[in-house]
Amino acid sequence: MTEAIKQTLRDSKAARWIALALISSTMFFAYFFVDVVAPLQNLMETDYHWTPEVFGMLGGSEFFLNVFALFLILSGVILDKMGIRFTLITAGITMVVGAALKFYALTPGFVGTDFSNWLNSFWVSVPSTAKLAFVGFAIFGVGVEMAGITVSKTIVKWFKGKEMALAMGLEMAVARLGVFAVFRLTPIFAENGGASNSVFWGLAFLCIGFLTFFIYTFMDAKLDKQIGADGKLITPEEEFKVSDLKKIFTNPGFLAIAGLCVLFYSAVFPFQKFATDMLASKLSVDIKTAAAYFSYFPIGAMVLTPFIGFFLDKKGLGATMMLYGAILLTISHLIFALVPADIFNVPIAIITIVILGTAFSLVPASMWPSVPKIVDERYLGSAYGSIFWIQNIGLMLVPVLIGWSISASNPGVSELVAAKVVGAKYDYMVPELIFAGFGVLAIVLSIGLKMVDKKKGYGLDIPNIKD
Repeated sequence: MTEAIKQTLRDSKAARWIALALISSTMFFAYFFVDVVAPLQNLMETDYHWTPEVFGMLGGSEFFLNVFALFLILSGVILDKMGIRFTLITAGITMVVGAALKFYALTPGFVGTDFSNWLNSFWVSVPSTAKLAFVGFAIFGVGVEMAGITVSKTIVKWFKGKEMALAMGLEMAVARLGVFAVFRLTPIFAENGGASNSVFWGLAFLCIGFLTFFIYTFMDAKLDKQIGADGKLITPEEEFKVSDLKKIFTNPGFLAIAGLCVLFYSAVFPFQKFATDMLASKLSVDIKTAAAYFSYFPIGAMVLTPFIGFFLDKKGLGATMMLYGAILLTISHLIFALVPADIFNVPIAIITIVILGTAFSLVPASMWPSVPKIVDERYLGSAYGSIFWIQNIGLMLVPVLIGWSISASNPGVSELVAAKVVGAKYDYMVPELIFAGFGVLAIVLSIGLKMVDKKKGYGLDIPNIKD
């Protein structure tokens, strides 16, 4: 029996890392598409007449179906009941379909059609292009979040008791590289065909990502054949039951991590969608230059995350790292909010972006490997799905809140920007203070998580690699 276990694919370092490379590649392309129009806020306002509120709604629409239709909870249940391969393929197809619809919404062929005119007949404050893009992005959102929880469970499957935090860190680093690519490539694509060209390339990348998911399924099938799991757990008494959801939502460690997750990510992902215009406004530079500056944010996270994962595997301190990350998150947003524009310069901007990137390395790299220490493996997929669902509530609402706060704190500026008035720009102090507030709450919850860990003995500060 022992000899047979040693001969499985996951005991081969080469096979483990090849599997990780395949699924990480898809997440690179997925993260590229998530923020594919993030550097183009000003262009969307001038070419498509999207106000900051509409632009914020686009960011929130990604999570609409996951939250209100409970698709993320359902995705976790599907993952635990149907297995990794089925869920990966389903996620890949869903991402491509949603991305294609968003691309169509921004093409000249859509504007002026009967369907477009019908969409313009209601909710008149939002253009038809935005309404259809909302629908496409919501469908894509179902697929990308389903992919995210499935990739997390896949990494646990291949790396549990081995280099799990390092593997998760590397996967996140590759995904962050997708964000870097967005802020470098999207403005270039837009210069050669507008925003729709940028979205087209995002769609093309997603099709490649679907192929890498598909290739991985052959490795997954071989591993399951070796361990006799066939995508499910071996013994019937260990199979997931829907009633296990109650155990998840009554677990204090789960609730603490879920709360920290929604607060932390609400201060990062929505910020990415407004960061380019914020930097352009505060530094008085063009959008392409501002996007290039902000591209250092995912680079910092990409470089640091694997090292933090390696440290967590060897030394532990996962809960402590989350606290440090929340502190750095708060500091960075306070700098963006409170340093006056006449003092705020490029070196300060880069340093602040690096601080934020460090925070974005510490918390996710510590958080996701901590979940298997808190919940049983048989409902790990549902636990990840539930955390992502709670996270998505914040990610859906916060971009709308930030878009509203920009307009409310800058009366009359939206009309000037849309009219291309020279010198018209937004003051981002209020939205940045909102982001900093999320950071303060994350600090409080991180301290609470350390207290729960000490009481329950989850071992969040204990190394992942077992001697």
